[in-house]
Order: sequence, then C-alpha cells, then structure tokens
Amino acid sequence: MKRFIDVDNVHEILAEENSPVLGFDEKNDYSKWREKEKNKFIELTGLDKIAKNACPLNVLIEESVVTDGYKKIRFSFESERGAFVPCYLLLPNEGVGKHKLAVVLQGHTSGFHNSIGIAKSDKDAEGLPRNAFALQAVKNGFAALAIEQRGLGERSPIKPRRIWGDSCTFPAMNALLLGRTIIGERVWDISRAIDCMSEFENVDTSEIVVTGNSGGGTASFYAACYDERITLSVPSCSFCEYKDSIMFMYHCPCNIIPHAYEWFEMSDLACLIAPRKLISVAGRYDAIFPIEGTTKSYEKAKKIYRAAGKEENVKIVVTDKDHFWCEDLVWNAIKGEIKA
Repeated sequence: MKRFIDVDNVHEILAEENSPVLGFDEKNDYSKWREKEKNKFIELTGLDKIAKNACPLNVLIEESVVTDGYKKIRFSFESERGAFVPCYLLLPNEGVGKHKLAVVLQGHTSGFHNSIGIAKSDKDAEGLPRNAFALQAVKNGFAALAIEQRGLGERSPIKPRRIWGDSCTFPAMNALLLGRTIIGERVWDISRAIDCMSEFENVDTSEIVVTGNSGGGTASFYAACYDERITLSVPSCSFCEYKDSIMFMYHCPCNIIPHAYEWFEMSDLACLIAPRKLISVAGRYDAIFPIEGTTKSYEKAKKIYRAAGKEENVKIVVTDKDHFWCEDLVWNAIKGEIKA
C-alpha cells in the first residue's frame, strides 16, 4: 500500500503549533510591545534598506488639464534611486481653498488608469465605473491621488524574459533576493507620494485617507502602519489573518513578508495604526480573504485599540458581496470619519 503524500502537511502542522513571538498579549506593556512590533515590521518588510536608497523627489508635472468638474494632473517622481512613480492627482473644481487628501490604490488590475476611469481593454471597461476610485474620491470632495503600484500597470516588467504569470511576480521575487519586499517598496512609494503633495497648493494633508481593494487594500493597511500622517486606513478585501488567507491558499508573492508569521499575525500590526482610524471592509463571500479570517482580524484589532484607549476608532463593514469593491459603502464609511 502506497503512503499518501501531502507536501503541505508539514507547513500546516507548524502553522497550527506556531505562536507568533510578538503576538498581542493584554498582559504585556502596550507601549513597549508596540515599539518592538514597529521595529520588526520595518526590518521584515525591508523598509530600513529601502530608506537607505532614498533620493530627492525630482517631481515632474507631465500633464495638467481641467475636465468634467475637476482638474487632472499627471506627475511622476523618484521615490528612491531608480524607482520612478507615475501618479494622477485630481482636484475638485467646486469649493475654495484646500481639499483633504484621499490616496487610492488599485490591486491586480491593469493599472492606475482604471482609477481615473480610463479603459485600455474590454476587461477594464467591465470594471468601470466601479473601479474608478479617484473619480469617486474627487466626486466626494477629496483631492484624489492615484499611484501606480510597483509591478502593476505602467510599472510592470518591460523585458520579455521577466514576464511570467502575474506581472508583479518577477519584481516581487527580486525584492526578496535583495532583502526587501515589494510590499515594503509599495509602502515607501505611498509615503514619498504624500511628501510630493507639498508641491500642490490645493491639497490639505492635515487629514489623509488611504484606501483600495485587494492588493490596493493590502498596501493601504501597511502604508498606515508605516506613515503616521495617514489619519484613516480603509483596506477593502484584504485585512485578514495570514493563517486564514495567504497561508491557506495561493496568493501573488507580492503579499509575502518573509518570516512574518514567526513574529506576528496581520491583525497584530493594527497597533501600528492605533489610535488612528482603521475601517476594514470585508466581503461576506470573499473566497480568498475569507470572512472568518477577516472577522478574527477585526476582533483582535478591537482588543488592540482598546489597549490603545481608542476602541471606537476601529470598525468593520461587511458587504453582501465576494472579492468586490463596494464604492457606496466605502465612501460613506470614509465620509463618516473625514469631512472633505
């Protein structure tokens, strides 16, 4: 009789037995634990290494037009040596003075052009206007900043030998070989894009919201863990325990932070956002970020926020959809916390 072979069995056993070293414990000193969590997060994402490659922003305005009730500015900047980041900034025409900033992030779509309502394929067209995050933000009175994430859209690999499967697979794996992570690089780009806002007089950065769906939601969460200027993080279809999601089924390598589960669960990192505001948007029928895992993340985050003295600043919105951006629910939740 042949023995049954299951290559995943050993990892499942170890995952069940594992207790993350820096997992939240109400008995521990909260401030000291949070500091350790922050340092380990920066180390494992490679953000410390990325910061060493920093350079001047070198902002270049590439286009500026007024259209359909808003001003559209396309610009690019250099977030670190050799990393150029294209962005769209949309400014409402209505009203006077400055507008609060909403950073919007696409996930594994064809790129950030979707955020401004441009379809480059039939698949893009099928997702619009639902995926036009920046247009939704400016319609709600925000200055909308759409950022092209590393490995996606215009920042996909351009050398044919480097393209296989998901466009961000190759840069994600190269980042790992260099002691970095592509999620750390994306977080760095978001933070440096916020730095660029000093170049634009109509943008108010006193309150900043960052949001996106799937991979965009993941970056929204981690960006708020790193950059404390972000007032409100609204990750959609992404804030979920590692053990219930990226350790349970295949995900793009852009989700991977090496050694993460040795040290923390995704929910433990909520301490790096607390006491600032966090709203998790979850699909009840999401197959890749299961509702059981997102509920666990929220429940742990609620305990963490209680320890931080701001339990009311963490919320969950559960939609009756699957892995789906629900624009009305997202923007209503945002406007309930930040007035544009």
